[in-house]
Amino acid sequence: MKTAVNMSRNPVSTRTTTPKTTEPITTTEALNAVIERFRSASFLAVDTEFMREKTYYPQLCLIQISDGDEAVCIDPLAQGLELGKLWDLMRNEDIVKVFHAAHQDLEIFMNLMGDLPRPVYDTQIAAMVMGQGDQVGYDKLVKAVLDHDIDKTSRFTDWSKRPLSDRQIVYALDDVIFLAQLYPIIIDRLDKQGRVAWLADEFDRLASPDTYRTTPEDAWKRIKIRHMKPPAMLRLMHLAAWRESEAQTRNLPRNRIVRDETLIDLAGSNPETRSAFSKIRNFPGGTDGKLIDPVLKVLAKTATESLADVPARDNGKRPKRPPVAIMELLRVLLKHVTDDHGIAPRLIASADDLEALALDDNAPIRALDGWRRDIFGTPALKLKNGKTAIAIENKKIKLIDL
Repeated sequence: MKTAVNMSRNPVSTRTTTPKTTEPITTTEALNAVIERFRSASFLAVDTEFMREKTYYPQLCLIQISDGDEAVCIDPLAQGLELGKLWDLMRNEDIVKVFHAAHQDLEIFMNLMGDLPRPVYDTQIAAMVMGQGDQVGYDKLVKAVLDHDIDKTSRFTDWSKRPLSDRQIVYALDDVIFLAQLYPIIIDRLDKQGRVAWLADEFDRLASPDTYRTTPEDAWKRIKIRHMKPPAMLRLMHLAAWRESEAQTRNLPRNRIVRDETLIDLAGSNPETRSAFSKIRNFPGGTDGKLIDPVLKVLAKTATESLADVPARDNGKRPKRPPVAIMELLRVLLKHVTDDHGIAPRLIASADDLEALALDDNAPIRALDGWRRDIFGTPALKLKNGKTAIAIENKKIKLIDL
């Protein structure tokens, strides 16, 4: 049985016809043979297909890998398939693992391997310093760099069903075939532009296991909330921790346990009896719900705890707001700098970073460190402190030293 698609070694050539469809690798013997061939590669393009709609943890359904010569699909659902040597390959630090939009893929590997592939390169992040904008899609990047249109008709498909169709296999292989062609071109461009080092801290964040761990105690940080009084905030923190533990234990999506808005309602209203749950929006099962007793226990325990655990930003004090005029000037400067350098604004500073900078010249933000300080932080401080002015010349923004 054939298990791979042969590819040209030339990284800038693009496949313009559909490859002959191949069967996914389903046996340990076939997988180990491919792994042996991949051991000599300098990089591997990697992608996964998974399902997550009904579970807390993503269900891995397919793994695609290419070294630029060969592309394979591995079926992790195949009975008896042992993936131990594949995990060893992912840990091989002599081989760069190339992903596009790596976060969810790496989360899967973290769950299954217990650690992360290394080293890792994310072409979506790299594209942010190539003038491709923030979070550019794989198909758009392939079109921009390789001038090839990818068929995405199989994007929304059930990857857990077997057998997989020929169209699904072709779609899956395309995700690494063109990724293997993108990578050498991207690193060459960034090297010539002197921007390779600009990505270091972004890739360091990807390579940190803490990026993919959600402890119940930190689960409240995922919930979008407006300002809450400290007692309600403390209740929300404990309710979110309880829900996270339930979701992890039962392997169900968080909102299948209790929705965010319901947690917020519970934290605000603090029901003390079963009948009081009739006033809680969308509580599972209403006053007969099986979760009422666990929730009442969480709320009762919270009532005995100190408000000292409530984060400072939710301690009942209204946060200081920066002057609107300074914020507007910093936004204009950020847009000017990022357009001029072809960089996604998020890579320089977030909205919170701009607020911090507007309030404090020594704010602990990335925009005041390294290359970011050189191209944005220093000009921003000069603008804020009246040492630089913004002017318009020939319909373009220009900075003038005062």
